[in-house]
Amino acid sequence: MKTELKAFLEGLYYVYQRRELINPDPLYFLYKYEDVRDREIAGLIASSLAYGRVAQIMKSVERVLTCLTDEPYKFLVNNDEAEIVPDSFKHRFTTGEDMNNLLRNLREILREHGTLEEFLRECLRDSAGEIYSALDEFSAGLSRNRETRSFPLVTAPRDGSACKRLFLFLKWMVRSDEVDPGGWSVIRPCDLTVPTDTHMHRISMELGFTRRKNADLRCAIEITDGFREICPEDPARYDFVLTRFGIRSGLNFREISQ
Repeated sequence: MKTELKAFLEGLYYVYQRRELINPDPLYFLYKYEDVRDREIAGLIASSLAYGRVAQIMKSVERVLTCLTDEPYKFLVNNDEAEIVPDSFKHRFTTGEDMNNLLRNLREILREHGTLEEFLRECLRDSAGEIYSALDEFSAGLSRNRETRSFPLVTAPRDGSACKRLFLFLKWMVRSDEVDPGGWSVIRPCDLTVPTDTHMHRISMELGFTRRKNADLRCAIEITDGFREICPEDPARYDFVLTRFGIRSGLNFREISQ
């Protein structure tokens, strides 16, 4: 059964893991940046806003990145303005102040650690290599001064949610193939958790990887373990091709999996 499933998933990977199938997807914005320091900033912004309708996501991400100019890293570390994004900015539950708070925290981290990757590396050292604890610290650093009741732009494993946007960011920065641009070596592809949204949850249930009704962190871990049995070195390998069925019209997973 595992052999057949792996062959099926590899067939999907061969057909759909192509850059021309990315748009509309916020990952699209990362290809603009060759400097990894810029790419990780773009990835953080794009992933943090990756909730809601995809058309609005694309508009919101573009608006923020435009404020950061073509060189986000230089702009942030050399800019002391408190307001980088206009107060009028709004993306569903995220306000201009929410986004500015994230950017201010990001600026402090870049000035202190040089890059987001180095900040995560220090978080891993502090947590003795335990990834979820390190990501709690990583999220806390980026979420300082956030109002308790405001929508979290950077989720944390300690909250028990699936942390889809955080794991999506890591996948973009760690994996490297035709779709995921990579650039980070702080963790390995085998250590990634599959970004789990409603589409991946539904497909994973059909594949028998989980029976959990709620797409929470435990569910994401179960799904990752299921994919790890198929591809131990890269459990998030099939994330992009499987989530195309929830994004692109004309693609029906149930039809091709029968």
